[in-house]
Amino acid sequence: MGLLLLWAFFSIFPFCITSTLETEPPLELSRLTRELLESARKPEFFEWLVRARRKLHENPELSFEEFETSQFIRTELVSLGINFTWPVAKTGIVASVGSGGHPWFALRADMDALPIQEMVEWEHKSKNDGKMHACGHDVHVTMLLGAAKLLHQRRNELKGTVKLVFQPGEEGRGGAYYMVKEGAVEEVKGIFGLHVAQDMTVGVIGSRPGPFTACSGRFLATIQGIGGRQATDSLLAMSSAIISLQHIISRETDPLDSRVISVGFVKGGEAGNVIIPETVTFGGTFRSIALEGLYNLKQRIQEVIKLQSAVHQCRATVDFMEEKARFYPPIINDQSLYNHVKKVGQHLLGGPSNVLHLPNTMGAEDFSFYSQHIPAAFFMIGAKNITMDSGIPLHSPYLVLDEQVLPLGAALHAAVAISYLDQHHHVPNN
Repeated sequence: MGLLLLWAFFSIFPFCITSTLETEPPLELSRLTRELLESARKPEFFEWLVRARRKLHENPELSFEEFETSQFIRTELVSLGINFTWPVAKTGIVASVGSGGHPWFALRADMDALPIQEMVEWEHKSKNDGKMHACGHDVHVTMLLGAAKLLHQRRNELKGTVKLVFQPGEEGRGGAYYMVKEGAVEEVKGIFGLHVAQDMTVGVIGSRPGPFTACSGRFLATIQGIGGRQATDSLLAMSSAIISLQHIISRETDPLDSRVISVGFVKGGEAGNVIIPETVTFGGTFRSIALEGLYNLKQRIQEVIKLQSAVHQCRATVDFMEEKARFYPPIINDQSLYNHVKKVGQHLLGGPSNVLHLPNTMGAEDFSFYSQHIPAAFFMIGAKNITMDSGIPLHSPYLVLDEQVLPLGAALHAAVAISYLDQHHHVPNN
């Protein structure tokens, strides 16, 4: 009986001991995350982050027009003593911190704004009419600058090199595609990106392994009729086409296969005295979880618009703007790198409850172009504060984000990179 009990004990408890050891935070990683977060939260560091973010927020620039934003970033990098390459993809910057040797790991921030008039009245409101950082890219840049400072403070300890990718043109222009094309992540072994989430509270991050975001494309339709009083009505043709586009989703698409067509703008005529315009235009986006679905939507959008126009004796052309806007593939989070970021996040933020497993989103992000080439992990980071007027959706003129997210994002970027290099460097044989 005694031997049987002893056998049962060692049969059960090694598993328990192993399981406990695997779930406990390694001492080194716990210390690293604590020190980085403490540094980022020091008053002088936090005040620097806030000043940088507000400066960027006041001066939003659209895709591939981020000249002053790029200049601001370069000035900060010079002041920190960090080397960089510029220009990459017109206004982009690639900086590096560390030994200069392998392995190389990349951190990315997008820096363009949206053509939106800010409606939030505060001291640091956008000074550029019709332009606003309504998607939090000012926060993304600031968090990466904060990470640059934290990494530079430990530059002699880094077991490899961290590339800091400041990318233009995320908002529909595929800036990441051009960064990849121009060698921004060549020989990089992995890349990490963060995006603020207005519906998640500060102190929480989230993502999922594998497919995370949708594919997306854009279209611009032009319908040509005959203007005047004796007309073929281009406006009526446009109205019929827009309604019929929604039938693609409601009548042709499997409800379990998520797809979206959204018309974002229409333009047609200015006279109100029954003068029908000769030409009208409209356009928007279309999305699908899979690329196959995206190409199917592309075909059907073109067919529906042209056929509905023909019904009304008009002619139509559809431009999918692939040279300018490009189709965005889905972000595919690498399982191993996702696990790494999840682990770092749990240590940094105080436990598993602060790292959420998120559902797939129909949103699209050009970080996907990096994930097509190298292992990538893309996470959302909470920027909502229930005591503030926050929680308003992204791309809104009323967007408000909590600046307490800045040190968290900076520390997370730095901790992910440092610990990745620690795990992947190779000690040369003597």
